[in-house]
Amino acid sequence: MKKIAVYGKGGIGKSTTVSNVSAALAGLGLTVLQIGCDPKADSTRNLTGGKNILTVLDTLREKGDAALSDLVVKSSTGVLCVESGGPVPGVGCAGRGIITAFEKLEELDAYRVYKPDVVLYDVLGDVVCGGFAMPIRGGYADEVCVVTSGEMMSLYAASNIARAVGSFGKRGYATLRGLILNAKNIEGENELVDRAAAEIETPVLYRLPRDPLVQQAEAQGKTVVEAFPDSGMAAHYRALARLLAEETAGGGCP
Repeated sequence: MKKIAVYGKGGIGKSTTVSNVSAALAGLGLTVLQIGCDPKADSTRNLTGGKNILTVLDTLREKGDAALSDLVVKSSTGVLCVESGGPVPGVGCAGRGIITAFEKLEELDAYRVYKPDVVLYDVLGDVVCGGFAMPIRGGYADEVCVVTSGEMMSLYAASNIARAVGSFGKRGYATLRGLILNAKNIEGENELVDRAAAEIETPVLYRLPRDPLVQQAEAQGKTVVEAFPDSGMAAHYRALARLLAEETAGGGCP
């Protein structure tokens, strides 16, 4: 079982990237479990017809307890979807929601029951503390990838995430696999990301181009892989999916 945590600053296109990779991996015949670790609970939205699924925390609040069938939704592309959710606005800690969700999935033996080939954790990367660091420090993920653009704040977040992974890595936890450039077409973007990658001593794993098909697919509540399977952008997501599924870091990219 390959376990990958994907971090990135809010709004960078992380959930879009993760969902498309999940759909692409499922298309390769793999069993994929995607766990959204953002209080907005919209990580899996493009896999579930544009609709938010009930979160682990909401289910526990409503029912007091839950079965796996209450928490895991299988998408039309075959991806197993879970959303951790967050606290009632203004009350409680968002990071605690992630911890609660992870503990519940373990209690219900989710990994043994579903036997996923790949687990993808979609984690907000604006802060790397408490529950948001859980995939790294809790032994849940083997590898961490960071989605970024050439924008200053997304690169700043990538640097913070890299430092956190380095700190936890010394204790035998997850290692940093590299950066995924989700292009915004800003001037000198490739060079800016290359420079940041060199500073944090990690490779740029893949460069995703900016493509209007991403927004068109999202308007349908779908991934590009599902909505436009023969497109060049879908081919990029499939190439990234194959790279991430490899046992060791692959290096080159288009």
